[in-house]
Amino acid sequence: MSKDLIITIAGAGSGYTPGIILTIMNHEELSVKEIRLYDDDAQRNKDMELIINFILKRDNLDINLVRTENPKVAFTNVDFVFSQIRVGQIEMREKDEKIPLKYGVVGQETCGLGGFSYGLRSMKGFLNLVKDIQQYAPDVWILNYTNPETIIAESVRRAYPDAKIINACDMTIAIEEIVANSFGYDRDNWIPVYYGLNHFGWYNSIYDVSLKRDIMPEIIEKIKSEGLDVSNEEPNWAQTYTNMKMLVENFPTNLPNNYLEYYLYPNIILNQTNPEYTRANQIMDGRYKEIKDTVKKIQTNTDLDSINYKSSEHGQYIVDIAASLLHNKNGRFNLIVPNKGAIPNLREDAVVEVPCYVNANGVEPISLRFDIPDFHKGLMEAQVASEKLLVDAFFENSYQKALEAFTLNQTVPNATVAKQILDDFIEANGDFWPELH
Repeated sequence: MSKDLIITIAGAGSGYTPGIILTIMNHEELSVKEIRLYDDDAQRNKDMELIINFILKRDNLDINLVRTENPKVAFTNVDFVFSQIRVGQIEMREKDEKIPLKYGVVGQETCGLGGFSYGLRSMKGFLNLVKDIQQYAPDVWILNYTNPETIIAESVRRAYPDAKIINACDMTIAIEEIVANSFGYDRDNWIPVYYGLNHFGWYNSIYDVSLKRDIMPEIIEKIKSEGLDVSNEEPNWAQTYTNMKMLVENFPTNLPNNYLEYYLYPNIILNQTNPEYTRANQIMDGRYKEIKDTVKKIQTNTDLDSINYKSSEHGQYIVDIAASLLHNKNGRFNLIVPNKGAIPNLREDAVVEVPCYVNANGVEPISLRFDIPDFHKGLMEAQVASEKLLVDAFFENSYQKALEAFTLNQTVPNATVAKQILDDFIEANGDFWPELH
């Protein structure tokens, strides 16, 4: 059992916070004495404090809970920081999604130009967060879920090369879970080999230790013939996983990350999108409304039995990483790291998502020892270049670099549209973005 830990959740106003905290408290290998809720939105932080206090009392969980908007209080003497900040909150996400749609371009949170708009906001906010953490807790591990993660990772690498940060995304876990559940596999028996960029990659193999073979080819055939079982998915994700059938029918050599639909089939995604009611609106009417409704129930002491927060896969991934660090477990995770030869035929300075071991020394990427196909390499090279140009634009305050990044993004049909969307985003983001000249 670990020592009594202090964990800070940065961006604690998020609807994911209850699931993360319950996962922390139920984890057999972590002994936590204090959790600190840190958010620059005082009201959202107060709301979450009310919810978490209720859950802790309901479940008889003995822990000290601290709410703060002060970075010194949040980070001094802390053991881990779990980061899930959303700069601009859901209102700006709505603009990220809807502004590109005005021009017939995919509008999405992390992909395409919506992802770039979010990226410029996130870099500004996240680097300020890292600055505070470096001041008050320079040796702490930052476990980051903040999107868009490849862009965040590149910006931190440039600004704070010595920061102890692990960038993790649970999307591959979600893909593996729905595949396993659809076709009766046990995912605990899998050793997957995945490569790509965040929300932009492919499986090379999925070895099943119980079956003693690579099952990826048969998974692809089953998706082609049956599709994935989306009966338990909310409509937005059901459509996304249904689209996986199209992806593997046309490109059957590898199992893809579902987010590739935005780059390979933007025309189809546009036809499936309601420009007046995007994913941001769904979250406003779902997760965000649930928080407000829960707060009201607690405050009025009514209908408390309907409050149903529980541990989540989203939380499990990042908590397992913390345990692997703490106990030198050499757990295997898909993480976002500088390439440095992990993918041999991709540029060394790319920020990639590949299998890694996590131990007390940090992250040890696994060298794939094979060249990725030219089709994947070409797509990734263009994406890497566009993301690096965006990070250049941030650090150099360069309008020209931002325009080049927007133009090179593979969801964009031409430079005219890229410039129109960039100019709209500059106006919409205001001080959330760096000033571009």
